[in-house]
Amino acid sequence: MRNLLRWETALVFLLVVVALTGQVSTDGSFLSGGNLFYLGLDIGEIALIALPLTLVIVAGEIDLSVASVLGLSSALIGWLWNAGWPLETILPTVIVAGAVCGAVNGLLVTRLGLPSLAVTIGTLALYRGLALVVLGDTAVADFPASYTSFGTTPVPGTDIPYPIVLAAVLAVLFGVALHASSFGRSVYAIGANEEGARFSGIRVKRVKLSLFVLAGAVAAIAGIVYTFRFSSARADNGVGLELAVVAAVLLGGVSIFGGKGSLFGVLAGVLLLGGLRNLLILQDTSTEVLTIVTGLLLLVSVLAPSITRRVGTLRKAAT
Repeated sequence: MRNLLRWETALVFLLVVVALTGQVSTDGSFLSGGNLFYLGLDIGEIALIALPLTLVIVAGEIDLSVASVLGLSSALIGWLWNAGWPLETILPTVIVAGAVCGAVNGLLVTRLGLPSLAVTIGTLALYRGLALVVLGDTAVADFPASYTSFGTTPVPGTDIPYPIVLAAVLAVLFGVALHASSFGRSVYAIGANEEGARFSGIRVKRVKLSLFVLAGAVAAIAGIVYTFRFSSARADNGVGLELAVVAAVLLGGVSIFGGKGSLFGVLAGVLLLGGLRNLLILQDTSTEVLTIVTGLLLLVSVLAPSITRRVGTLRKAAT
């Protein structure tokens, strides 16, 4: 826990450094209301998907299909809209479809005993392929302005975009579930020692299945937000987004081996990743460089805790 607190403190320090550097290098525009609004829009879907993925990774599993579920959800919105369905019916249907995708992942992992890495790499391709089957390479963009404004306008009187408000509400709910409930204690116990958790009476398979279902449902919500933000339903929406989400979660101090991490650290990781990307965009940096930076942050987030753990072990041995 002490190492985790140190890591979170370091993240907050890095956030301050990025903010000050951005403010100086952009002549004060980095922390302007307009730029912070677009920063919030940019990290909205990442923040949403990172919330349930945090619980999945803390439980010792991984879900790499989340961005494909986002794309499939977007394709379903476009297909059902073209079929004449009202959005009031489309949106809950899409969320249920996302939950079903998550349930497929969870059942393959918990009932067949398959590794979640292999399963979700497979469903990453499967769900993206289904999105292409559903909508093809076309785009649907004739949605009502009352819905698309959700992703393009701030909360009245503020510079806060609506997706960030949604992410904040869900963050509170997921934070309570992970850090202040018996369910959250079960998630940590499973990630730390699955066999021990099973012998202590925890329904390991049921907990893991529920986490995958949550990840699928929230990825579908992110697909709705993404579709309305760009006013376009496409099968390729969110391609590659899983890299940024996993980088943010691991950068936030969640152990890739499970059993460790906090939602506060993950939110700080999302802000740090988004702030760096936003700063590079303001400097007219290419998309390729943004991808490289995201990959480097992912490597750092995996290596840093391991190095810290080894240093701590050496210090104990020395004393």
